[in-house]
Amino acid sequence: MASTPDPRRSSGIELVDDFSLEMTGKDNAALAEATGTVPPGTRINVTFLGNENLNMRVAAAAAVRAAGFEPIPHISARRLVSVAELDEFLEALATRAQATEVFAVGGDPEAPLGPFPDALSLITSGRLQAHGVTAVSIGGYPEGHPDIDDATLWEALEAKATALHDAELDGSIITQFGFDTGPVLSWLQELRSRGIQLPVRIGVPGPAGVKRLLTYARRFGVSSSAGIAHKYGFSLANLLGTAGPDRFITDLAAALDPALHGDVRLHFYTFGGLQATARWVADFDTGH
Repeated sequence: MASTPDPRRSSGIELVDDFSLEMTGKDNAALAEATGTVPPGTRINVTFLGNENLNMRVAAAAAVRAAGFEPIPHISARRLVSVAELDEFLEALATRAQATEVFAVGGDPEAPLGPFPDALSLITSGRLQAHGVTAVSIGGYPEGHPDIDDATLWEALEAKATALHDAELDGSIITQFGFDTGPVLSWLQELRSRGIQLPVRIGVPGPAGVKRLLTYARRFGVSSSAGIAHKYGFSLANLLGTAGPDRFITDLAAALDPALHGDVRLHFYTFGGLQATARWVADFDTGH
């Protein structure tokens, strides 16, 4: 006898359970405003941008912890000028934010500023565990990377997954945001076929202006404008309008098969709209 479809799964409600958010070092005020809307214990990633300094990043992570959430600070490998800078950052995170998980990423600079060329070098350095880190998130690219070919991306992801296992660190994958469920589902299936069973958080753009969404999409090499509009369900004729990920989430939830795609949750890129994203998730949950 066929099993009855789970309405929570097919509607997307189950998928947004235990969602995560992202903020910058400048978003402390927005975090305070969103506190009443975001569920306690929610994972909130704190970025490692070039226009932020150590104190800003640590203060943001500490604010996340003080508000009752779980800080996941980013570490941009190529932006670190020395092992000492990494140690200083990790020590401050441990002391002020009690951070036990980080997101390790290569980062934007074309050439490393110091001894860490990529996320793998951070994982294998031994410095994370020395400062109490027990879990590391790594990046995934379902729609590819504008500057890195797919074969290299898969090789790097497999190497990082192996390194996490060898270092006895818990791991997970956070993907770049996208607008099309097709590449996400194909990528998840390929991931599992390669033996990588790490939990995955699929990146989703939070509600934002259509023009802003397209700007971010182009910056990260995500699809074409026409393709985005078709798949995501908004009109290029109304660039002054706003769009949310309703259609993306419901389509993804309807197609996900835990036996095939594994453990999947959502990670919302807020694009500066932390409170707006938190409210959208709450409304989505209520509305469905």
